[in-house]
Amino acid sequence: MQPRNMSMSGVVDLAAVKAAQEAKTKAEQARAEAVRQGGGGAVSPADLVIDVDEAGFESDVLQRSAEVPVVIDFWAEWCEPCKQLSPVLERLAVEYNGRFLLAKIDVDANQMLMQQFGIQGIPAVFAVVAGQALPLFQGAAGEAQIRQTLDQLVQVGEERFGLTGLTVDPDAVPGGAGAAPEAEEPVGPYDALLEAAVRALDAGDLGGAIQAYKNVLTDDPGNPEAQLGLAQAELLHRVQGLDPQQVRADAAGSPKDIQAQITAADLDLVGGHVEDAFGRLIETVGRTAGDDRDAVRVRLLELFEVVGGDDPRVVAARRALARALF
Repeated sequence: MQPRNMSMSGVVDLAAVKAAQEAKTKAEQARAEAVRQGGGGAVSPADLVIDVDEAGFESDVLQRSAEVPVVIDFWAEWCEPCKQLSPVLERLAVEYNGRFLLAKIDVDANQMLMQQFGIQGIPAVFAVVAGQALPLFQGAAGEAQIRQTLDQLVQVGEERFGLTGLTVDPDAVPGGAGAAPEAEEPVGPYDALLEAAVRALDAGDLGGAIQAYKNVLTDDPGNPEAQLGLAQAELLHRVQGLDPQQVRADAAGSPKDIQAQITAADLDLVGGHVEDAFGRLIETVGRTAGDDRDAVRVRLLELFEVVGGDDPRVVAARRALARALF
């Protein structure tokens, strides 16, 4: 299962949290009450990953989200992608040293929570910040993209809600005082290149990110992390510097101009309007032919890759595209 839009801007729209100021106030009040009652002490690394059920959701997730961003990993024993993703999240929870808390929820045993979050497939990862639920991504994902998402989450938790995280007992941290030395983990053959691509994206060097991903794909054409990263970086590069109002005006004024429609679809997707982007191009496919139709179809398939093949919006759009073509 491919992850949904993780590396491109606007993917995790944390800035759009509703009633942010009200939530921040409640978070501050909850922290003050925890301190008054003697809470807020240091925790061990083992406390950074917890199993949560419906009965404990209020106290373990909602109330704790006033102290620290809580990342929720919805999983099931039969889910193979979950077995790839969960260990990465657990390791990162310890590595981030209290900047977020990982709550694991077995969907088979907690169907009500699954329904309340509107989950259509697993693995699915959400966050709760000061009582506000935020979708992060669905599907197994590469570590580089996961780190980007977590960094965004931690930053918003600190800047908008003053959540500085949990204090971790240094004597219990692997590698800390009193701990046995930990063996160095082996580095994958493309980790350095993938990390370079992420750093380039963070610095706004889209050209550098694109080249780094291409370097990986030259040796390993099927590398899923590089394929997804390249599709997202190329999308961001295409829309860089565009005037959104002008682009949309051009598309509205020239419905038969395929390049205008393609460019507008790119902007739609970057802005999080996934269905609008897909619908625009499917309609354009329906009224074009020959090379023009093929150009639009190819761009639509590229946008499918950015969102992820298992995303229900992609599945629905593929069916609509098939109807438009045949």
